[in-house]
Formats: sequence, structure tokens, C-alpha cells
Amino acid sequence: MPPRAIVIGPPGAGKTTIGRLLAERLDARFRDTDADVVQRTGREISDIFANDGEPAFRELEEQAVDTALREHDGVLALGGGAVLSELTRERLVGHPVVFLSVGLAEGARRAGLSAARPLLAGVNPRATFKALLDARLPIYRSVAAVEVATDELEPAQVVDRVVDDLAALTSR
Repeated sequence: MPPRAIVIGPPGAGKTTIGRLLAERLDARFRDTDADVVQRTGREISDIFANDGEPAFRELEEQAVDTALREHDGVLALGGGAVLSELTRERLVGHPVVFLSVGLAEGARRAGLSAARPLLAGVNPRATFKALLDARLPIYRSVAAVEVATDELEPAQVVDRVVDDLAALTSR
């Protein structure tokens, strides 16, 4: 049985928080592919980025998504960049993919723009975050069945909207 919902979005969108709450609401298990990569390698993502580079991390991430899509029937949260993989995007076709969108100011505030988020570390993390949003927004939207803007909502309100939108999706 495939996942009941797959949560995607940029850093700071709330994928893990919303994913966990959504799983509780649906009485389902929660799984996060970033956590899968950490568990499989025994290393933090920032360490993989720093020592092996982004391409090595993206390969591990692609494998983690593939495995989770085959094994997990609950709510699955993907890392923010997982949808950059064309193969991952192909694998998401037909799944209930939920895109949690977030604006620049709110996303930057939530993400914290710290070294724990390797793509946002550097000289001008805010500009890097803006470039990331600009580049990824069309990709997120291309794979999403549902989009929920999270900027002005509390987590419970986001979950309410996701549940309603998923219900509308299945009733079509």
C-alpha cells in the first residue's frame, strides 16, 4: 500500500511538524526521508554535505525516497531538495503529494538560516533562500496534488486544510 500523503516543501515550510500531526490525525505512521538518510549512514546531513558534497547526499536521498515509497503506507515527509531528482519526481506521479508553501520572510524565520541547513549556510543565507525558493517553486508545484500556504496558519490549521484537500482529491 502506498503512502497516504507525501509532504514536500522548502526548508521552514513545516514538513516534519505537519507530517507528524497529519499522521496522528490520519491514525497513520510518520516517516521522514532525511531521518532515514541519517539512520542509514550514521551521519548528520550537514556532515554528508560538508565531507562528501551535495551530489553524494542527493544520491542517498533518492535511494531513501525510493525505499520509503515502496515500504511506507503512512505519512511521508521528503527533504526539501528531494524533488530536484527527476527520478524522484517520476516516482511521485499518482501519489497524494502535499506541497507546503512558505514565503521568503516566514521561511527564513522558521528555517533559522543556520549551519544545520547546509544549503542555507554562507555569506548571504537570505539571498540563498530566495534563490532556492525561486528555483524550486515550479518543481514543487509540478509534482503536488495539493498546495497549502502555511505563512499565516498554525500547524493545526495547516493539517485541517491538508485533510480537507486530500479528502476532496479522493472524492474526484
